[in-house]
Amino acid sequence: MLSVDRWPELNEPLLVAALAGWVDAGGAGAGASGVLAEQLQGIELFATIDVAAVADLQQTRPIARWHGDARVIDWPRITFECGRIGGGREGAGRDVVLMRGPEPSLRWPSLASSTVEAARRLGVRQAVTLGGIPSLVSHRKAMVVTTSATQRSLAQELVPLRPDYAGPTGLQTVVLRALGDVGIPGSGLWVHVPQYVSGSPSPPAIRALLARLVEVYHLDLDLRALDERSEAYLRRVEAGLEARPDVKAVVDQIDERQEGTTGDLVAEIEQFLRSQSGDES
Repeated sequence: MLSVDRWPELNEPLLVAALAGWVDAGGAGAGASGVLAEQLQGIELFATIDVAAVADLQQTRPIARWHGDARVIDWPRITFECGRIGGGREGAGRDVVLMRGPEPSLRWPSLASSTVEAARRLGVRQAVTLGGIPSLVSHRKAMVVTTSATQRSLAQELVPLRPDYAGPTGLQTVVLRALGDVGIPGSGLWVHVPQYVSGSPSPPAIRALLARLVEVYHLDLDLRALDERSEAYLRRVEAGLEARPDVKAVVDQIDERQEGTTGDLVAEIEQFLRSQSGDES
């Protein structure tokens, strides 16, 4: 499934995967991967997977745009990019492979196998996936990032752990498990996003996820722009709540007790706040 332009020469890179779709509340994984891509030095696109052949295009739609006088259709795809990021315990920097794009509908085992083959070919020594979980938490609290891991010893180093879960899962978990099966240790970082705003891009969630990535894998990322965006986002959310005292009362209860509310009211809160967001995110 993998179409490779050329294999880059990398030094034990970290594989970072973020597949937007079923579990990416607040656009946390997609947003974090975008920030990481902006800060990768010498970033190079070296391989792709054509998602159009294995996706429900009514859910993952192609994008139309203008290129000069021509109308262009960009079909969905998963991209593999590489570059170098400053950091490491000794400040020497680190090679990174960034896998990002929409979660396809079909052929997950084949896609996971292709990812494993690419990781082996590139000499990947560690892998991490990024995502967001809608949770009954308050936007006024510091966002918590929990972790899952392919090895028990690794999991014990990466507390707090994501509680044991059994049920439907996403492609990121499938890929992480496949990498673990061939001896490439990996972790999943999951930021818990307030359910009532989980459908809109959340700068605080993106920042929390990247801060944890920096902490665990010692990457040198500049998060100052996200600090400003997060503050503006929180002010906008509070302004929206002030215009709806009934909704604010529910959020106040979540803030005080970290307890939930009904699905209908959650949807109402999310729709209202999204309508107030305008073009800012």
